[in-house]
Amino acid sequence: MPKIGLLSDSHGRDETTRHAVSLLLRHGAQWLIHLGDLGTPRVIDALVIEGDPSGRPASSRLVFGNTDGQIETLGRYASELGIIVDHPVGRVEVDGRILVFTHGHDQRIMAEAVSDEVAYLCYGHTHQPRDERIGKTRLINPGALFRARRHTVAMLDTAADQVIFHFLDDNPSGSGAVS
Repeated sequence: MPKIGLLSDSHGRDETTRHAVSLLLRHGAQWLIHLGDLGTPRVIDALVIEGDPSGRPASSRLVFGNTDGQIETLGRYASELGIIVDHPVGRVEVDGRILVFTHGHDQRIMAEAVSDEVAYLCYGHTHQPRDERIGKTRLINPGALFRARRHTVAMLDTAADQVIFHFLDDNPSGSGAVS
């Protein structure tokens, strides 16, 4: 039922992350999941979101990536802000289906999720958008907010089983969608 905004690989770019969060919320994201390589507490600040006017709560979750240092300190900070830290891997049930998320640099975690035939495996690390199925598992990488040809995020609509990629322009209010 929820629409989940996926973002990854901010590498300390807090303004780009704020733009990405704003874009995802404008497109109806009810949850945000950052898939690692945040880099700084300011990127974590960018993930703090309020509930919408109807009173429906919004939440943010994260895992850390291979370039994130001081994960204990960053994890405590995120938790103090109300962000759920699932490092190194998160596992949630959505509409009766299992969604697993991780940064993507630990191939053991990736292989285990595919072997378990989870419905969704979301990850970052490669800086390349991806949406493909391996067996019963849909692998989704939203791309990256740094060191990528186009800065991209993704929206996973679990009710429709649809993924839409959005790219960020230099203009924070501009975006395009690629399905």
